[in-house]
Amino acid sequence: MKINVKNKNHLLFYLNSLTTKKTLMKFLQIKYININHDSLIGKMIIDTNKNFFQPEGFLHGGIITSLAESIGSSLSLIYVNQTLFNVFNIEISVNHIKNIKTGILFAVAKMIHKGKTLHCINVKILNNNKHIISFCKMTNIIISKKISHNNDRN
Repeated sequence: MKINVKNKNHLLFYLNSLTTKKTLMKFLQIKYININHDSLIGKMIIDTNKNFFQPEGFLHGGIITSLAESIGSSLSLIYVNQTLFNVFNIEISVNHIKNIKTGILFAVAKMIHKGKTLHCINVKILNNNKHIISFCKMTNIIISKKISHNNDRN
């Protein structure tokens, strides 16, 4: 899919509409804010009223990983025919560089490899000051819905 000014707003609207359903993206209050031909940017406000934290008060690494996987998987999602295929994350590796307690996190996902069955993506997690908090590498697999549904019966 070629991203242009005409369909950019439509794609962002579509991705943000997915966060209105009963999803982790809704719970984390992720908002998709920008997209271009090989990257997607999302943001998440650290909600101090939710149980997002380690005992020491720092944001839990699992929350950061969930943000990275949500943005990276959504980047893959826009490049597949969703009536025919599902996108599943099969590998994720996250390195946490800095800790954070409050503020806004930005996830910048960039497509590194876009094959027919595998997508490799890098995701940087940045704070309000554009300092890197974490970085991630992930692999998504693209599976036919027909195959996925057959596996559900087993």
